[in-house]
Amino acid sequence: MESVDKDDESISEYKRMTEAPVFGLVFRLSVPTTFSMLITSIYNLADTYFVSSLGNSAISAVGVVYSIQSIIQAIGYGFGMGSQSLISRKLGERKNEEADMYGTSGFAAAFLAGLMLMVIGLLDLPFLMHLFGATHTALPLACHYGFWILIGAPVFCSSFVLNNILRAEGKASLSMIGLCSGGIINIGLDALFIFGFKLGVSGAAIATMLSQIISFFILLSFFLRKKSVVQINPVRTSRRIKDYLNIFRVGLPTIFRQSLGSVATTLLNIAVRPYGDAAMSAVSIANKIYMLLRSMLVGIGQGFQPVAGYNFGAGLYARVRKAFNSAVFLGTIYGVSAALALFFGSGHIIGLFRPGDTEVIAIGGQMLRYLGISISVLGYSTFVNQLYQSLGFVAPATFLASCRQGIFFVPLILILPACMGLTGIQLTQTLADLLTFAVSIPFHVMMLKRHI
Repeated sequence: MESVDKDDESISEYKRMTEAPVFGLVFRLSVPTTFSMLITSIYNLADTYFVSSLGNSAISAVGVVYSIQSIIQAIGYGFGMGSQSLISRKLGERKNEEADMYGTSGFAAAFLAGLMLMVIGLLDLPFLMHLFGATHTALPLACHYGFWILIGAPVFCSSFVLNNILRAEGKASLSMIGLCSGGIINIGLDALFIFGFKLGVSGAAIATMLSQIISFFILLSFFLRKKSVVQINPVRTSRRIKDYLNIFRVGLPTIFRQSLGSVATTLLNIAVRPYGDAAMSAVSIANKIYMLLRSMLVGIGQGFQPVAGYNFGAGLYARVRKAFNSAVFLGTIYGVSAALALFFGSGHIIGLFRPGDTEVIAIGGQMLRYLGISISVLGYSTFVNQLYQSLGFVAPATFLASCRQGIFFVPLILILPACMGLTGIQLTQTLADLLTFAVSIPFHVMMLKRHI
């Protein structure tokens, strides 16, 4: 009886993904994914907010450790997005057992990769923190914060896979519940551990680790209680290396994108380090705010990706095009609104973190105004990249994923500060984003002509 019920659910989900009006479907899936990304970014930003009361060195330390968090996210999201893309297409092809195999194998691979990262990172943590740009004053705090983040790496990585499996089958609301529960708990634990238990920067990291563990078990419970179409079943774990290579290959654009985010943050920290902790604090705050705003665009894209994957697998190419256009429409409205908020409210936004610190507000506020220039078009380039990845076109997806914080960002962060000083640092991400937008246009045209 349970098997019959599961088959009925699979058929119902297939009909919904391939027959429901596209714009409404993308919108409904985008709401929980965007909200999930928002909450995830808020509790990342919450660490910065609560730690800001401990001084500029503490904020700098959190900014430095974000490079490690980006690597953890690169591994987790890489296996998660690789599994998601394959699962959504397999479900569209009505090959549910293969979807189970990719989900289970991706989960196992992410956990083991996170375990390896934890061991490697803890071997010489002070060296690692200095390598990622910590100043002399921020180094001890960065080590305290980084230790607990690395301890939680295996759980962090495998949580991303569970999250993406639910999104792949159109269960974005369940994904949202797991992520948002952890985010809300994180904010409460931040205040308790930093101020109540007087644990300082370490308290922020412990709060993040515990909240992620809680989020992991909430997500896992959906699979244990058979709330998902795809099942995590140890029996379905692949013993073939080519299946893991396939997951890794499809997830490679995400791994590049997130890993290059770590490289970009490190280079940014190194570039701004000569200007002192106040400048590092300002750039770190502005960068976190921008990543929060961008995460909502990624959330919209994660809403359209399973629709694109399902319908591409089913051969319904017109629906794939409509899903992309729906995402661009929603992303442009959001991007323009965010740009206006940054233009007119940047100083007030930075001031929430360092009230009365005129140097931090001036530097961070100017950087946010520059970033407002590019965020209005950031959705389009993000969605072109996600479209290629969700349909399994790995090489162009990897190239596009490497542009904004790699191919364009790296030379700009090495050249502009030497020519323009601190202003060059503030402008780097904006120029990289605009160049990525320009490059995305011919890739979009090529996708329309050749594939959909």
